[in-house]
Amino acid sequence: MSAALGQAASAGELRLVLHAAGVLHGPGLTPEKSLSRIDPEAMALAFAVNATGPALVMKHLAPLLPRRGRCVFAALSARVGSIGDNRLGGWYAYRASKAALNQLVHTAAIELARRNPEALCVALHPGTVATGLSAPIVGDDDRAQPPEMAARKLLAVLDALPASATGGFFDPEGQVVPW
Repeated sequence: MSAALGQAASAGELRLVLHAAGVLHGPGLTPEKSLSRIDPEAMALAFAVNATGPALVMKHLAPLLPRRGRCVFAALSARVGSIGDNRLGGWYAYRASKAALNQLVHTAAIELARRNPEALCVALHPGTVATGLSAPIVGDDDRAQPPEMAARKLLAVLDALPASATGGFFDPEGQVVPW
């Protein structure tokens, strides 16, 4: 557990929730390079995993976050979910589902802050991580960082963010990612 979250939680309370599930590709799902490649079933799957899933985790775990003291709900998003930082286009389902996740996190942050002003609810872009999610995209690119390194960086970002950063979207260096 990170230093800022090391305080003891009461029975049944959570101090840190980090939602890290997501889907970019798989059977019947590949990033679309053009509008003509949009498939409604693939898009529904991307939204189910990348947006609806985290929303349901927030719904069910938010009541377990304490009403006082620092606590964190963070969800792994992706820079490609940024509307303001989209220079390449394509990847419609993944981009749109991560943008939806960002909106869900931002909206939940407002509600959580009413309940606990010290609560932090953020979206995180982990960078390129050497996992099965990124392998087909980056191949042997040595810029992909090991998962352990990415996790350490994101926990350090969470430790450094003040409660006033709630509702934001941050990269592995703690810099704001544009919506």
